[in-house]
Amino acid sequence: MGENMDEDLIKKVTNIMETGMKDPEDIITLNELFKQASSEIEDLKEELSDINQFVGQMVISDKKFQWWVKMGDGIYEYGKGEVEGPSFTMSANWETMSGMMVGEIDGTSAYMSGDLQIEGDLQNTIAYGDYLGLVADILQEQ
Repeated sequence: MGENMDEDLIKKVTNIMETGMKDPEDIITLNELFKQASSEIEDLKEELSDINQFVGQMVISDKKFQWWVKMGDGIYEYGKGEVEGPSFTMSANWETMSGMMVGEIDGTSAYMSGDLQIEGDLQNTIAYGDYLGLVADILQEQ
């Protein structure tokens, strides 16, 4: 894993992945690991530099919880709350969204079944999902 990655954060995320998400704040913990991995691991840095920057808004409909992700052109940033002018908005209930974040639920299947609603740029939504899948694969190899 990247030399400068926070060991406590890695342990927290490992625990979340093993025991499942308990709280929407777990998503913020995952995003912090994604951000650190994105600046430390060469394959992820390359992938991010190939993506044109966009901002996505995520909404957990039954928990009144939102967060945003800005990624591309070499950066991965995130924050809680609402962001202005996202290129897409993904909305799902807690069970679906948390399942997607830990890789238990496939985003395409959730979308097709109506459990995941997407408004806006589908290409950016797919790029986001693909990137998170790559992060998960690389982190599992570490």
